[in-house]
Amino acid sequence: MRFRPCIDIHNGKVKQIVGGSLKEFETSSDVKENFVSEVDASYYAHMYKEKGLYGGHIILLNKCGQKEYEEDIAQARLALSEFKNGLQIGGGITCDNAEQMLDMGASHVIVTSYVFSDGRINYNNLKMLREVVGKEHIVLDLSCRMRNGKYYVVTDRWQKFTEQELTKELIYMLGEYCDEYLVHAVDVEGRSRGIEKDVASLLGKCKDVRSTYAGGISDYSDIDLLRELGKGNVDFTVGSALDIFGGNLEFERISKIK
Repeated sequence: MRFRPCIDIHNGKVKQIVGGSLKEFETSSDVKENFVSEVDASYYAHMYKEKGLYGGHIILLNKCGQKEYEEDIAQARLALSEFKNGLQIGGGITCDNAEQMLDMGASHVIVTSYVFSDGRINYNNLKMLREVVGKEHIVLDLSCRMRNGKYYVVTDRWQKFTEQELTKELIYMLGEYCDEYLVHAVDVEGRSRGIEKDVASLLGKCKDVRSTYAGGISDYSDIDLLRELGKGNVDFTVGSALDIFGGNLEFERISKIK
């Protein structure tokens, strides 16, 4: 179990937001912001590099095609230049731009919507992506929300439910296409109100699978609980609750957790 840091970028700024508040055509007033940084993304990348925190992720929160997405890319480029091969990147990734992201310095590309298109797994896209960048450079984002008592993978900045339930079988099945998984428990993402225990338990049952849990961590006891439910095998990230993003949890302490 180790800490994976994050850099979330929206409208060209490093932010922490409430995950479920992102909409298809949001205005600035629609998005619920917990934190907006006064420094650029390279500041955080340098901090992570100094601590040897490899495997963190950059998430581009604007929709690909918007001018704000290009502003997000500019910030990501600063971070990747500072910590080459130390960070993963996700948000609008397809076969068309995946190589570009690796050339910019990302160790992996993180993919959701391109693979889970039209509500189901698009194996053609998944296979093409594997051919373009290799399984060893792919992280599949299985971020999920609850519906009718079950967790389903969500896409398009966590707004659209797919028909794919998040299960242990799915995780093992997709293992031939990726190096690891990133799983945001979206209903608690950015809310600092505790982890989704069922999601953590599911990830803990997947032996020999590398995964990172995100969502709801608000105090150190949540990390202890994640360690227990994840059987020590599930990595974690902390966003809004971290002091470098305006929260109460100490980055210095969190960065030493193993």
